Amino acid sequence: MSAASAIIQPLSFSSRSGAEKLSDPSVKTPFFSSSFLPNPSKILSSRSPSCSSSSRRHVSVLPVSNAIKESNVKAKISASDLLITREEGLELYEDMVLGRSFEDMCAQMYYRGKMFGFVHLYNGQEAVSTGFIKLLKQEDSVCSTYRDHVHAISKGVSARAVMAELFGRTTGCCRGQGGSMHMFSKEHNVLGGFAFIGEGIPVATGAAFTSKYRREVLKEEDCDHVTLAFFGDGTCNNGQFFECLNMAALWKLPIIFVVENNLWAIGMSHLRATSDPEIWKKGPAFGMPGVHVDGMDVLKVREVAKEAIARARRGDGPTLVECETYRFRGHSLADPDELRDQAEKARYAARDPITALKKYIIENSLANESELKAIEKKIDEIIEDAVEFADASPHPPRSQLLENVFADPKGFGIGPDGRYRCEDPGFTAGTAQV
Repeated sequence: MSAASAIIQPLSFSSRSGAEKLSDPSVKTPFFSSSFLPNPSKILSSRSPSCSSSSRRHVSVLPVSNAIKESNVKAKISASDLLITREEGLELYEDMVLGRSFEDMCAQMYYRGKMFGFVHLYNGQEAVSTGFIKLLKQEDSVCSTYRDHVHAISKGVSARAVMAELFGRTTGCCRGQGGSMHMFSKEHNVLGGFAFIGEGIPVATGAAFTSKYRREVLKEEDCDHVTLAFFGDGTCNNGQFFECLNMAALWKLPIIFVVENNLWAIGMSHLRATSDPEIWKKGPAFGMPGVHVDGMDVLKVREVAKEAIARARRGDGPTLVECETYRFRGHSLADPDELRDQAEKARYAARDPITALKKYIIENSLANESELKAIEKKIDEIIEDAVEFADASPHPPRSQLLENVFADPKGFGIGPDGRYRCEDPGFTAGTAQV
């Protein structure tokens, strides 16, 4: 028996008969070890545009047991065998540490009363955001969820702008009107975080359609922009998910559907919430490749992301990628996180994606400990600066309350005198004053 087929995991993706059952995530079973790496050349095979509708259904399907290859354990690996260069390794490490440190500071600021509403943190899932987004161009688009801070930062939105948005200040990326769950940046093509699950998938599909329309109808030959749609395992039971998979495959849209399967939809185990927990299998049902990857390993995620993005750019259509990952905190900062098993949480904490990347970088002499410490110190300074900037920034004026809400607020938000009604001190009478 090969090492790959012998692996047992929380979601078993190896071939099995109908009588076999998925293993329970509460049972101590190992995830993929770091000795396994994806083989992107076998992951996302595409067919020619001329293939018939019947043959289009036979898209290459990738169970996880076939998506990986065992690498030889060596004391030293030649540069040609490395998955990343020194520059790439440092970029990935900086982005992941920045995301983690930013979220840790958000927790501090939330409990100090600097942020309001629900705040959902990304700790533990950094390999997914970094592995995909750092391969994009600025013109490419990203649609996120309510867990969107790190996606925005990975795409280039400054820590200052994101922190100020969380503080509800005018210097935030949405002028203080979006808050934690609605990060948006036209400059960086971050098309928004979305509070309701599944909301962002149609928006991302529309953005991908725009790219295809510009290239094929408007004849903008240099428009090879792609779109990433991030969402969680709970969303994959919603109608928008299936409708958009169908449309994207039908029109061969340049989009990658990235499922961040952290195994829990708030307090509902993924295995209890869906008839078939193997989300990647839903891709081939619509005529697109479906891929499962270890979402706790940024290098594996990156290899799969490279091929999926390349497929989209060359016009070969969409890909569904399921990244099995884990969040290290509760669903939100208001969640005491009492439903998940302590042993399960400890098992995934031991597979911290940042620790794993650091180990890879040092063991392969891409950088030394002092160089990584310098990056961490730099990030500490960025985070402190972001907090100071946000705290010193002004709150939005009352006159901004109805801006970007109605196309023409006259008759609703503007009185007969031409002034915003919200400027009237009695406009918010009876509401809580913060």
